[in-house]
Amino acid sequence: MRHDEMIGKVQALAHLPDRGSTELATRSVLQTLAERVPTGVADHMAAQLPRDLAACIHDVTDSAVSEGRPSGAGERFDLTAFAGRVAVRAGTTEDRALRYCAAVLEVLDAAVSPEEMRKLTDALPADIRELLPAARADE
Repeated sequence: MRHDEMIGKVQALAHLPDRGSTELATRSVLQTLAERVPTGVADHMAAQLPRDLAACIHDVTDSAVSEGRPSGAGERFDLTAFAGRVAVRAGTTEDRALRYCAAVLEVLDAAVSPEEMRKLTDALPADIRELLPAARADE
């Protein structure tokens, strides 16, 4: 999926007013996801995204590697912390951040291969998986 198409879909799903706020929301969610899942899962997901969106994931995974975090481990945090991190990055409330998360994850589900989405789903705790599209969350 192309960058403009992804951003347009996120904007429509999250009911965001403009492209700039949609870019910020999308990057905020992707960066937080990259912190939560193993770096290998994040990097494989990034490989299937447009270059500039992949770059925000690689920034997180590169930082994790340079800080000595094992590649097989993501940070452990729950839905509340996930929403809080997205909210801080996006400069919004946690409620809006949850809406952004659900929108980005739905678009991500269409943008990356089913195998990568399965790996991402498996790497998330049950409370964060609830943000995934219903069919994916039930897997």
